[in-house]
Parts: sequence; structure tokens; C-alpha cells
Amino acid sequence: MNLQSDDFALFDVPRHFVQNAELLEARWKQLMREVHPDRFAAQGSAAQRLAMQWTVRINEAYRRLRNPLARAAYLCELHGAPVRAEDNTAMPPSFLMQQMEWREQLEETDALSQVDVLEAEVVNARGVALERCRVSLDEALDAEGASQQVRALMFIERFLHDIEARRAAIAP
Repeated sequence: MNLQSDDFALFDVPRHFVQNAELLEARWKQLMREVHPDRFAAQGSAAQRLAMQWTVRINEAYRRLRNPLARAAYLCELHGAPVRAEDNTAMPPSFLMQQMEWREQLEETDALSQVDVLEAEVVNARGVALERCRVSLDEALDAEGASQQVRALMFIERFLHDIEARRAAIAP
């Protein structure tokens, strides 16, 4: 194992968007058993520090690989198309219009049933965007296109949090 390996190499899984969650978890457990600092107690503090570095690296990779949004962004970066959400906000006009409509709906919503309807619509849009990421990354090998979908997914995830906050504000 190499600390500098990408997450996919570290977990010995293909560089694909679609991943088997059970396999990732099993591999994480296996790797954690191999590098657990307690295994190196008799080898001194330097070995334990290295084991701790490995533990942090493996946990970081596992968090990224098991989260579809983080995994997609990471794949885009590995394929030379970083998401750059902080300075690249370009989105198709239709998505921008959809965002504005959702925001207006959320602001005007005053019943939990309306929140539920909006949430179902946004969850469906998240599924569509995830599927587009899959096609872009695993089939079309279009990291630029996937990068745009990741930016859309980032908005959708934030908006789902806003929906939850609205739900909490409305709930008695």
C-alpha cells in the first residue's frame, strides 16, 4: 500500500462511479484491521504514528468512495476536470430556472404536505443527476459533463438541507 495511491487503488476497486457499497465496507474493515495502531504497539511510537496516518488516509478514502457526490467529484478531478464549484458556477439556463422555481416554492410553502411534494421532486432530480454522472463517468468517459452534473448535485444537496430546515420551521 502507498499513502499516495488514489482512493480506488487503495481500496483495490475499479475507477468507476458505480461502486458496491458492501464491497467498499468489507475492504474498509480489512484495511483498518491491517493498519490499526494497536497492532504496532510493540514496534514503537514511529510505527504507531505511521499506522495512525494510514488510519486517517483509509477513513478519508472510505468517506469519499461511499458518498456518490464526493466520489463523482473525485473522479472528475482524477480525469482532469475538477469541479471547481467555488469559481465555476456555469449551469444550463434550464437548471438555473429550476433552481429559482424551487426556491420560490420553498419560500411560499406553509404546509408540510407541500414540503413533501417539493422534496419528492428534488429527490427525483437528484436521482436523475446521479444517473447522468454515472453515464458521463462510466460510459461516455466525459469528465467535463460529469463535472457539471456534480455542480448541480451540490446545489440539490444544499437545497435538500434547506427543505429540511423549512420542514422544521413549519412543524408544530
